[in-house]
Amino acid sequence: MFKSSLKALAISTALVAPAAAFADGHAHGGDIVDIAAGNEAFSTLVAAVTAAGLVDTLKGDGPFTVFAPTDDAFAALPEGTVEALLEDIPTLTAILTYHVVPGAVMSGDLAVGCNEVETVNGASATICVGDTVTIDGATVVQADIEATNGVIHVIDAVILPE
Repeated sequence: MFKSSLKALAISTALVAPAAAFADGHAHGGDIVDIAAGNEAFSTLVAAVTAAGLVDTLKGDGPFTVFAPTDDAFAALPEGTVEALLEDIPTLTAILTYHVVPGAVMSGDLAVGCNEVETVNGASATICVGDTVTIDGATVVQADIEATNGVIHVIDAVILPE
């Protein structure tokens, strides 16, 4: 029941963007929100961003680097977590802004090893580059989806500030 409510919220607030943006890694002119809203894998993220009132911010000039968890990443959280977060907007906002780094950081900009980066919420996250790229243990499963106001890197888990 809850997932269908999120999907309805995401669809009702989403701006349509070509899903092909994920196929070749280019946004074709869409901003971060347009790209996420145009892909069914991000319906929970789009609903959360909408509930937190961050749509206008993420449609802004930026540039931003967004580490975007998929619906599967949100589903892997303990049962009831997403529902609780939607009722606790300050905590939801802190978590969502922890997934955003100021500036457009492409995968080619990263050096091998681990580095601390400051997120938009003010906390530091650890990005490690080796055989894979991770941020606080979440693996980047698709990198460098360019948007008009930054870049999206798809991750396989929701990362949480300490």
